[in-house]
Amino acid sequence: MKTEISVPNPIYEAAERLAKELGMSLSEFYVAALAAYVATYQNGDITKRLDEVYAKEDSKLEPELVAIQVASIGEEKW
Repeated sequence: MKTEISVPNPIYEAAERLAKELGMSLSEFYVAALAAYVATYQNGDITKRLDEVYAKEDSKLEPELVAIQVASIGEEKW
């Protein structure tokens, strides 16, 4: 799909430089940037929904599960 947008000159020039640096066309760069922006907001929705769930539900693990997890890690050598 083609669309026309207005971008302030400093942002356009910075995007053009970065796209060139990354070896991308300006269109590829804009698509990647928009996809990242959309994903950020979609993840915010997920976080908001999880916050709503855990406001009502306890998120602590059963002590037996914690013991199993700790045992599975083993001793770390530094």
